[in-house]
Amino acid sequence: MPRADGLARAFRFLGKRWNAVVLGHLSEGAAGFRELSRAIDGISDSVLSDRLTDLAAGGLIARTVEEGPPVAVSYALTDRGRALMPALEEIARWAEDHLPRDGC
Repeated sequence: MPRADGLARAFRFLGKRWNAVVLGHLSEGAAGFRELSRAIDGISDSVLSDRLTDLAAGGLIARTVEEGPPVAVSYALTDRGRALMPALEEIARWAEDHLPRDGC
């Protein structure tokens, strides 16, 4: 049985709008800011920037700067982020099976 304290901490972090979506996109491989911005419909650049900062601070993604010119920044899952993917996949599967497409 899941521990309530652990679930509360996990969803306090992962429940922030867009965090899980950003992680899901990065599960497909490293991506730059523009690539993520185009791939995630409805997220503003400022919110994406905030979410990437949060996820990096949480140790789930790594930010890599490649010296230019031009300078390129990419984001990728860390081992900690990759360890989360099976759980997110299960949550996504549950949502597909049990939640209506137009919301809860």
